[in-house]
Amino acid sequence: MKITAVDAIPYSIDYRKPLRFASGEVHAAEHVLVRVHTHDGIVGIADAPPRPFTYGETQRGMVAVIESIFAPQIVGLRLTEREIVHTRVNRTVGNPVAKAAIDLAIWDALGRTLDLPVTELLGGYTNSMRVSHMLGFGTPEEMVDEATRMRVDYGIEVFKVKVGRRPASLDTDVVRALRENLGESVELYVDGNRGWSASESARAMAEMKDLGLTLAEELCPADDVLGRRWLVQQLDVPFVADESAVTPADVTREILGGSATAVSIKTARSGFTGSLRTHHLCEGLGLEVVMGNQIDGQLGSACTVAFGAAFELTSRRAGELSNFLDMSDDLLTEPLEIRGGELAVRAGSGLGVEIDEDKLSRYRLDK
Repeated sequence: MKITAVDAIPYSIDYRKPLRFASGEVHAAEHVLVRVHTHDGIVGIADAPPRPFTYGETQRGMVAVIESIFAPQIVGLRLTEREIVHTRVNRTVGNPVAKAAIDLAIWDALGRTLDLPVTELLGGYTNSMRVSHMLGFGTPEEMVDEATRMRVDYGIEVFKVKVGRRPASLDTDVVRALRENLGESVELYVDGNRGWSASESARAMAEMKDLGLTLAEELCPADDVLGRRWLVQQLDVPFVADESAVTPADVTREILGGSATAVSIKTARSGFTGSLRTHHLCEGLGLEVVMGNQIDGQLGSACTVAFGAAFELTSRRAGELSNFLDMSDDLLTEPLEIRGGELAVRAGSGLGVEIDEDKLSRYRLDK
């Protein structure tokens, strides 16, 4: 089970339509496929989606840090020495998504070696999750049409609505249109990506108080310390820390400081090892958890559902598992399928998915 090599392969796949939100927009999945090789021929895989507007990582930077900094530190270690891997890569500040991809690929390789699904190695609570679909910026008509299509085609009944525009009425009008057109049975919650101030957030949430929202996520910047604490005290729904809660230490600061009351876990930025730490902390503090989306492709979504389904706490709410549907293509040999509003964990060892080498050859950028 000794690690012999680590690959970092940049690739790009267009989205059918861009996903727009308060902190940026995404037109293509310009990701990095990470592969961890072992001495007995096992290859673990993971996807690293850079989000420069959130974490400062770029595709080229990820390839460089993995190949020149992280790989030399972990080649020669065993797959079971994940704590040593964690300690060594964390000598480098930042680069959360690059670090997470290495961790995810190591877990996949371990599952393949032991011939066990990763979700069973993690906890094995259930074998599927309800799906929440993220709706990016658009007109009320466009966003209602997209939500209706997702509901009809895939049975999705939970929607995360991107907000944070100015004026806030651009977003409150959308949320009201969604509620009026989709009915009371559909769950709606909002994510501001830090786009509003605390006072704008409070006014917008007051305007939407009658719409039955279930969560509010990162409506205003985390560094507006007093304003954010004040805002959280105004709300009657859980306030989700996302970009502000990358590590367990971040979670502790946000919760004990009164700046959040729930947490988004994203395996794409904390791997399985870091996500385990955050899960256990949330469990101990009695916090609600949402399995978040890093605008993942299918490989990233396979990781998210594998972790989310592994625990009772993370499987309570719908996971954000569907935005790969907006991509024009993907790298997996067998595409993920959302049925009846749920995504099942893939059977088989590791993550249960394989890379289509022809597609990788077509989309990779380092030929």
